[in-house]
Amino acid sequence: MTDIAFHFGAPDKIAYICRLLRKAVRLGSRVFVVVDRSDLSRLDQDLWAVSPTDFVSHCCDDADVKLLQRSYVVLGVSSAAHYADRPLLVNLSNSVPADFDRYAKLIEVVSMDEDDRAQARLRWKQYISLGYNIMKHDLQLKGMH
Repeated sequence: MTDIAFHFGAPDKIAYICRLLRKAVRLGSRVFVVVDRSDLSRLDQDLWAVSPTDFVSHCCDDADVKLLQRSYVVLGVSSAAHYADRPLLVNLSNSVPADFDRYAKLIEVVSMDEDDRAQARLRWKQYISLGYNIMKHDLQLKGMH
């Protein structure tokens, strides 16, 4: 069963996910990120500029097959079963990703915006109704503000 964790209280979801992905890549994790089309370009650009000394190897899911194989992080607008060989799925969209149950772990990132929090509550309820236990990480308590 997929381990699900919600990271609540991100002041800037994109900046937070860039740091999270940098850490995942440093640990050798391969990640698929589901992102709304409206945020895809910003996330792609921000991953190129995480820091002057770090590189987060990534591409979009429409890239050449060889690039997809070499990239630790793949960004896409919908979850797909053929990325389930990556153990980590990160959801930045407003809906439960299709095929999320094929991944070992799912991380939901939630900002402090009330609309975003309301959407996250709906996803939380959906996961609970499917029988999943959810781990909650309050970023405000961890000093991430």
